[in-house]
Parts: sequence; structure tokens; C-alpha cells
Amino acid sequence: MKFRLLLVFLLSLVVIVGCNPTNTDVSTGGENEPENESGNDTETESGSESNESSEPEEDVTLTLWHIEDGPSGEAIEAAVDRFEEKNPGVTVEVSQQENDPYKSKLVVAMGGGNPPDVFSSWGGGWLEQFVNAGQVKEITNDIDQDIYVEAALSASTYGEKVYGAPIGMAVVPVFYNKEIFADLGIEEPETFDDLTAIVETLKENDIIPFTLANQSKWTGSFYLMYLAERMGGPDLFSEAYNRTGRGFDDEAYIEAGHKLQELVEMEAFPEGVNGMNYDTGQSRQLLYSGKAGMQVMGNWLVNNVRDEMPEFEEKLGFFLFPAIEGGQGAKNHIVGGVSPVFSVSESSEHQDLATELVKELASLETSTQMANTAGDISAIKGVEYEDPYVQEISDVLESSEAMQTYYDQTLPPELAQVHLDTTQALIGLSMTPEEAMAKVEEKAKELLD
Repeated sequence: MKFRLLLVFLLSLVVIVGCNPTNTDVSTGGENEPENESGNDTETESGSESNESSEPEEDVTLTLWHIEDGPSGEAIEAAVDRFEEKNPGVTVEVSQQENDPYKSKLVVAMGGGNPPDVFSSWGGGWLEQFVNAGQVKEITNDIDQDIYVEAALSASTYGEKVYGAPIGMAVVPVFYNKEIFADLGIEEPETFDDLTAIVETLKENDIIPFTLANQSKWTGSFYLMYLAERMGGPDLFSEAYNRTGRGFDDEAYIEAGHKLQELVEMEAFPEGVNGMNYDTGQSRQLLYSGKAGMQVMGNWLVNNVRDEMPEFEEKLGFFLFPAIEGGQGAKNHIVGGVSPVFSVSESSEHQDLATELVKELASLETSTQMANTAGDISAIKGVEYEDPYVQEISDVLESSEAMQTYYDQTLPPELAQVHLDTTQALIGLSMTPEEAMAKVEEKAKELLD
């Protein structure tokens, strides 16, 4: 009988304890922790300590998406290795992708709510679309802003809040085959007229003047950006973008379109240029083989050469896009940008670790490796360049008086697409400059006014 009474008592006690409401402990900040009989947290704290010592920490996997390849990709892998070594139990799954498919894949992932923990971009309007949608973590107070070149960090800063950490900066010169120029007695041009004369000389010798693979459209955009800047000056784009003066249908843009089509009609580009694929190296192979004499491309071309055709490097020279007589731009005004910029997805379940990964990626060590093995210009202060070629390009960036950032990365994506589509149409001679610029301005009024 005593045993039965004791059993009933114990069962009743279990029911009472099970129904007893939990409390929030203000002193420790813990929620839903049951009180012990004396009303203090001694039992809970000791229990917590016991759990920490007996249960191993759960392994964590972070996902990282980027488009760097060759030596640049190796620098990213080295940064990931350092991060994993500093954070036992954390694994980073790295997905390296091609440039153009990456853009659409990330947009789909962001929209579907399953983006990578860390992703790369070019800053500007392309990153801003995700920032405005609340899909990117702010890292203003998480990084040391003083280590970055101000112009580079500004590409991922919106409303004085930082949403990405940059590693490299880029300049877009005119690369050329020094051997071909020497054999034909060609000197680097000072004016656009000099450049068109070079085009004629190369054609006369059965050499394609400019190699260009414009299926992806952004490659052909370089020509229009330079021609527009050389005609309208460094404030042309900012006035059109900020709606403070001239628009995208300004006469300077129209004249730039005419000069681009002048180059097309001179047969300055390969046949079928709008169907050629840049990512597969079609345009670079024409340069390597001596079938083409020049290429307007970012300084990452040095990385491509060293990865794909290292013996060609000794033939590779560069000059800045020449000035146009009567235009407002100058030869030391450059087209350029910031890349890669690494950001953390707002939906990441491990934001703190992801932020630490960004800091490791966008570090002096990573930037130095990229500068000295991949030909990248550092967005981080303190890099000592071992590569004289990269030092020369860096000097060009530092000595330039103005830099025009890439339209397709600065403009809102919808407007950027119109710019790319109409530029490709200009190169295909399927649209007049007046029609093309009117379309861009129409979309700008819709989106920017």
C-alpha cells in the first residue's frame, strides 16, 4: 500500500512539474528556462555547462559562389583553406561558375530564397538590386573599412552602409600584339583618327583589327562607353544617370553610336561578332594566334594569357583608348570597375561565420596573391606588387583623372539590359544610333525620373 501511495505521489508531481509555466531569466537573457525549487538558475546553468562539455559542436557548411578562375580562383581557394583552418568544423562548399550564367543563376537563387551564404558581385546597381530587396547583410561595422581603397569600397556602399568587401579593381585598356605593331611599323595612337588608320593598316594585311566576342553583349559595351566619354566628357553618364542634365539621347551618345557603327562598317570586328562566345575564349584565340591585332578588354586579360597562352605575354602591350578631336573626354579617362566584391546573404543561417569568410576573402593576403599571380589591381591598401606588368597597369589607374564605371553594373538591371541590347543592335547594324539612344532614354525616364 505504501508503495502504491508513493507511486501516485510521484506521478502527481510529474504532472505538476510538466504543467508548470516557464520563465524568462532577465539577468542572463535566456528564454524559457525552468526554475528550480529555490527559484534561482543554479540547476539550469550547471545543466547547460554539462551539455556543452558532453556534446560536440555541430559541423557547419557554408556555400560560396564566385566566377574567378585560373590564378584568381586559386587565390579564392587559398583564402577558403585559411578560413577552414581557423574555424575547425566549418566546411565551405565552393561553386565556381561562368560569368554570364552566374548572373541569372544568382537572381533565381535570391528570388527563390535559397542563395549561397557568400556570393561575389561587381557592386554598383547590380548588387544594389539585392540590397534594396533586403537580401544582403549589412557589414558596415563588421569590416575594417580603412584597409580598402575608398573608390573600391564605394561600389558596395549605399546610403553610407556597406554591403560588400572588394578585392580587386579593373581597368579597361586597349591590348595589342606588340609583334604585329612592330612588324607593320604601327605606333600607339594618340587620337581616334590614328586608331582608324591602324584599323585600315591591319585590314590591308589581312589581320582583324579588333577581336570581339559579343554574344554576351557586355564586351561590346566597352566601345560605346569609351566613345561616349570621349565625345561627351566624364560627366555625361552621371548627368544621364542622376537626371541632372544631359540624357541618354544626348547628341554625344548619338555621335558615339555613329562612330561605333563606323568601326563596324570598316570591318574592324570579326565576322559574326554578335554570335561569338567570350566565355569559351573565341575572341582571345584570335589574339593569341595573330589573326587579330587588338582587343578592348579589362586587365584580367593578363590572367587569361598566363593561364591559356603564357608564351603570348611577351607580345602583349596596351594603350589607353585615344581621344576624339573636338570631344570633351581625354585619353587618361578610363573605363573600369571593382571586382570581385563579396557579400553575405541576409538569409544565411550562419551570418557571423559567413562574414568572417568575407573578411578572409577580402584580405590583404588574398589581394596580394591575386595581384602577383593573376594580374589584378588591388582594392586593398598595402599590396606590394612583384609583377611589373600589374604595377604598370596600377599606375595607369592611379594617374587617371576620371573613371567611368561599367554601365551594366551601375545602372538598374532593367535599364542596363536595354543598354546592352541596343549596343549589340548597333554593332549588328540593325538599329540606328538615334533609335538606340531613344530606347535607352525612354527606359531611363521610366525607371530613374
